[in-house]
Amino acid sequence: MIFTAFMSVAALRVSVAVPAVLAPLMLTYLFLAVGAFQPGAQPHAMTQVGGWFGILTGVPAPVGARPPGTILVMNDDMADARSRLARIERLLESGERELIPAWRRATRGEPRWTVTAVILAAVALQLILPHRLILLRTVWALPALELVLLAGLIAANPRRVEPRTRLLRYLGLALTCVISLANGWAALRLVGDLVSGEGGDSAVPLLLTGGVIWVTNVIVFALWYWEWDRGGPMARVEGQHQFPDFLFVQMQSPELAPPDWEPAFLDYLYLSFTNATAFSPTDVMPLSRWSKMLMMLQSSVSLVTVVLVVARAVNILK
Repeated sequence: MIFTAFMSVAALRVSVAVPAVLAPLMLTYLFLAVGAFQPGAQPHAMTQVGGWFGILTGVPAPVGARPPGTILVMNDDMADARSRLARIERLLESGERELIPAWRRATRGEPRWTVTAVILAAVALQLILPHRLILLRTVWALPALELVLLAGLIAANPRRVEPRTRLLRYLGLALTCVISLANGWAALRLVGDLVSGEGGDSAVPLLLTGGVIWVTNVIVFALWYWEWDRGGPMARVEGQHQFPDFLFVQMQSPELAPPDWEPAFLDYLYLSFTNATAFSPTDVMPLSRWSKMLMMLQSSVSLVTVVLVVARAVNILK
């Protein structure tokens, strides 16, 4: 009888017909039990009342029965419970990877070859510049220094960018500083020549020089974004910093990316390129103050370089 009472209450969440069957059944058990313990001649009146309730129990039973082939319609609470159960099962099967995205946990380092290829391109572009725009009189001095620093990084981590010693962190920052210094000096000399009217009398070499400095500028700022976002590539591998400096689309909408997605160097190169062409953030938003200032500096350098070079080239063509 107690079990039937609990079933009657629980069945209210499914339908009304089931409690209509269980409630008379519970009363049937109650009157039959009371009648069985009454003194005097049997059957007792209580027992007879229990019998009548037993007959009444069979009246709503066909209504609560579910015909073959019909589908039980669940209410919103049961549907929500089943959806939550299915999500829990998916999380258990995937090893809880959905709980913590890859960019917030410890992962393997990204491949070394992408950043290496881009740095080699930056070194080659410096050799194309006119000698008057190079910082040192020995044209090959800075490119040779950059190649030596790059060789040290490759020797320490030939395949992947992984944390081993703090010296590698300083070595990568030194390489970025040298490339930035060389290209920054070339940009300042070019702007100075254009302002003073000494930029040359041929439009094609001027556009080529401006293009080389602009492309190298994109690479330089991509390296800085890559080196400083969440403590750098080695800190990102260990998942040390939980709050990003740049908000990528995949972070906002993880369902649009693979479960193991995390920003790599090519993502920062794309960020640098779009910022240099649009002179403002596009789909990657800066969050920290230093990232906003760095993007503002890149936009300013790109804008000045493009405006002055194009204006001078147009003036020469006229």
